[in-house]
Amino acid sequence: MNIKPLAWLKGAQSLLAPSNPICLSCGKRARLSTRLPAICTACAAAIPWITRPRCRKCGRATGCPDCSRSGEPSPIVCNRSAVAYTADMRDWLGKYKYRGNERYAPLLGTMLDRAYDMLAAQMEQATQDPLLPACLCPGPARTGWPIAVRWLKRQPVSTAASSWQADLLIPVPVSNARLDERGFNQAERLADVLSRLRGIPQLPLLVRTHHTAKQSFKSRAERLADMKHVFAENPDPAIRPMLEAVVNANGPLRRPLRIIIVDDIYTTGSTIRACALVVGHLAAEKGYGAEIYSLTWARS
Repeated sequence: MNIKPLAWLKGAQSLLAPSNPICLSCGKRARLSTRLPAICTACAAAIPWITRPRCRKCGRATGCPDCSRSGEPSPIVCNRSAVAYTADMRDWLGKYKYRGNERYAPLLGTMLDRAYDMLAAQMEQATQDPLLPACLCPGPARTGWPIAVRWLKRQPVSTAASSWQADLLIPVPVSNARLDERGFNQAERLADVLSRLRGIPQLPLLVRTHHTAKQSFKSRAERLADMKHVFAENPDPAIRPMLEAVVNANGPLRRPLRIIIVDDIYTTGSTIRACALVVGHLAAEKGYGAEIYSLTWARS
């Protein structure tokens, strides 16, 4: 048998050399991204990042009628989301949230970290800009957060390393029925990843008082009605001492506590706002100021 040495060498090399891993998203063998876990460079390049939100309040990439028509002050400073909720992103979340593919958890959490970067950079610029009037800086939620006025100018914001840091992450809770169904709380998993990446404590400060049907099938009005009185302070006696430890971690607070509510998707914002109202009430009850923000993986 006549075997050419070069062909034999190439064949042996293909058998011995490790092949490219399989991409979590497309299922192809390919070179994986160095920045995002488990997906290939092609899938990473196709992610619909929200880099310049059109709505400076809720972080939506396109025009937002909800924020523009609402005359009520919001209990949050702003929301920032990592990606637009496209068909591909819906598929990713579905595989994780409904089919239990937990390999998506590190990926989605790392993507959420990018939204944190954007939030931190924007808030640092807003609070350190010497031309920015004091009345436009973050303050108590009841002031209506006039900082949003500044963002309407759509000035570019650097995403370089920021010294602005949140103090606490609070995941949106799920009902016991949903927890039994899925086996995990996706918002809590996202907060866990962000907590590890940023060194920010994560605390289950809230609970759902009752189960609600899936929000994805409901109108905006139905969602808003559903969220009334759904959330409450976690009755676990260990929670309040843990909260006090966060508040006093670096001595007496010289500024409001920066709290971020974490969830997977921002649709109408009713869930986030309902959580923020409870958190703000609890902070006021304890006698300290709080700036409440939200981060979600996707914005629909």
